[in-house]
Amino acid sequence: MTLFIYAISLISSVLVGAGIVIFLHRLNQGRVIKILLSVSGGFLLALSFIHFIPEMYAHSTQAIGYYILLGFLLQLFLEYFSRGIEHGHIHADAGMKKGTIPWSLFIALSFHSVFEALPISAMLSGELTGEIAESVGHVHNHALSAEGFLLGIILHNIPLSIALMTLLLASGFNKMKAWILIGIFSIMSPLGMYLGYFGNKGNILNTEVILAVVVGMFLHISTTIIFETSDNHKFNLMKLISLLVGVGLAIFIM
Repeated sequence: MTLFIYAISLISSVLVGAGIVIFLHRLNQGRVIKILLSVSGGFLLALSFIHFIPEMYAHSTQAIGYYILLGFLLQLFLEYFSRGIEHGHIHADAGMKKGTIPWSLFIALSFHSVFEALPISAMLSGELTGEIAESVGHVHNHALSAEGFLLGIILHNIPLSIALMTLLLASGFNKMKAWILIGIFSIMSPLGMYLGYFGNKGNILNTEVILAVVVGMFLHISTTIIFETSDNHKFNLMKLISLLVGVGLAIFIM
């Protein structure tokens, strides 16, 4: 039942982001994307540094750092195809046939969404991030880890889907076709979560390694969001506040 609720939450986050573009088109969507991305960037960065990385190093071999690095580089590779839409870049190519987008972009985004959700079921079962909880008496720590991880994905899905829907419409898609693609994209994270569930049950996946790779991906996304400059290369006050909100939310939850 919990996995089903998580799946609905993940799907809803994508649909909400796309809905903002359609139903609240008078908003300054570029500004909304930047604020939401800054919140999610701060949240993911804090979650990685204060929770996941210390626990992974405490209960894994030193080699876990190589997998974190692999995730960082993997996200860099994926963004070659996704064109940086994960952190708010929207580019409708001039001369591109109307009603089409580069399928490499959609596939890269879909792979990212599937992969990052793979560890969720292992977190819920307590097979990941639960050992420290027992040592300090926080018996529900693994559930909180899963909820924090889920919230991180949701916070990032909303601005990502705003950017994706904006790109689809700017590329000449009609609303029906755009919603179909958004619908397909919305099930990618739940698909990854259930793949992780069955892979975990069948001992097919090394979820500890996968989590390390995902954390590396989170680090790339969050640091890119943070260090990308604003107009005139100014780090504006709103971005700083948004980042601190994300960091504070991660500290409060965890």
